[in-house]
Amino acid sequence: MISTSLQPLEAPSPAYICPLDQACSYLEAAGRELKLDQGLLEVLSHPRKVVTVSIPVKRDSGEIQILAGHRVQHCDVLGPYKGGTRYHPAVTLREVSALAMLMTWKCALLGIPYGGAKGGIALDPKRYSVGELERITRRYTSELIKDIGPSVDIPAPDMGTSAREMAWMMDTYSVNVGHAVPGVVTGKPLSIGGSRGREMATGRGVMIIVREALLDLGKSLADVRVVIQGFGNVGGAAALLLHQAGAKVIAVSTGGGGVYSETGLDIPALKAYAAENHRSVVGFPDAVPISNAELLTLPCDVLIPAALENQITEENVNQVQAKIVAEAANGPVTLMASQALEARGVTVLPDILANAGGVVVSYLEWVQGLSYVFWDEERVNREMEHLMVQAYRQVIKHSRTRQISLRLAAYTLGVGRVAQALTDRGLYP
Repeated sequence: MISTSLQPLEAPSPAYICPLDQACSYLEAAGRELKLDQGLLEVLSHPRKVVTVSIPVKRDSGEIQILAGHRVQHCDVLGPYKGGTRYHPAVTLREVSALAMLMTWKCALLGIPYGGAKGGIALDPKRYSVGELERITRRYTSELIKDIGPSVDIPAPDMGTSAREMAWMMDTYSVNVGHAVPGVVTGKPLSIGGSRGREMATGRGVMIIVREALLDLGKSLADVRVVIQGFGNVGGAAALLLHQAGAKVIAVSTGGGGVYSETGLDIPALKAYAAENHRSVVGFPDAVPISNAELLTLPCDVLIPAALENQITEENVNQVQAKIVAEAANGPVTLMASQALEARGVTVLPDILANAGGVVVSYLEWVQGLSYVFWDEERVNREMEHLMVQAYRQVIKHSRTRQISLRLAAYTLGVGRVAQALTDRGLYP
């Protein structure tokens, strides 16, 4: 076992598994499969840099509030750090550390020359005005000014942030260095160097991986029954693309609950409804109300958890009836629940593969920004699909060759590539 403060819990609670403990469990499993040296595992289990900054903000009321912002940089052996910045009340340093580690393996798996990072501020963006959010974002960026940059660490949107926050981050960084630096962030607006296709990228990647998995089972997307937990940037995009490809999306949900239709939901109409109802699908006509818990147990071909971590656990895994579970969120299925599903013959498409479309197009945006040559959406989607399908095929081959799960295959590929690069580069001094 990795003998650090990041080690997995001996007896984790079935109701909630700390993301960092779970991430370290995956690293351990990959290390055992690859027979990695324990010292090398110790290096890979520790983030290279952890930054926590104080963010004073003046509220519109005149009140001064102090927020804590984090940025964890896990490993840059393959290239500059890369990872999202999330605004959510549940953000913790341990969560951010776990997500930074997973980003390292994700980038390595996809063959992208990045290391993993993650940032976040523990706040509910719905409780702050646009002006307050701008002040928070700019102060957070200025506090990190020496730790980010197009060759150092490139933030991107995540839960609770969007192209708007990335524009503020880019502008703050650019003003401080004295010239425009489009490569400092990705996921920004097209007007300042963003990439076409970025908004739908993660959802498109989910659709591609689900499509490939179905093909391996001798099926197509046409008339497949799909259930999606989460209807935000990822779940909403995946739902629309799957609907357009002929799949029957029978249920979706947002934080307050979901809707179900045996004959399939009208996804374009549902997206329009959610846009007019504070991003909620609750109350959508011609559909039956359903809770998030009930949604996870519906009979379906494909279940896509696209919300938060720890949604399928030992407590509800026996009620899951899907044939394929595609992890569009980070860590929505606990390790023990994943093993239980696999033992029943359920195909579990791991998060570091299934939701990698966003970081792939972020990489393509970064390349475009550095070269100041921008592509049309068709080329972006084509390049992204190539990398996603290539990674999927490698994972499938690795799984079959080693007789291991898709999750362990994905992790051994990602961890193995980073471990090899670290071995080749050696330790300094």
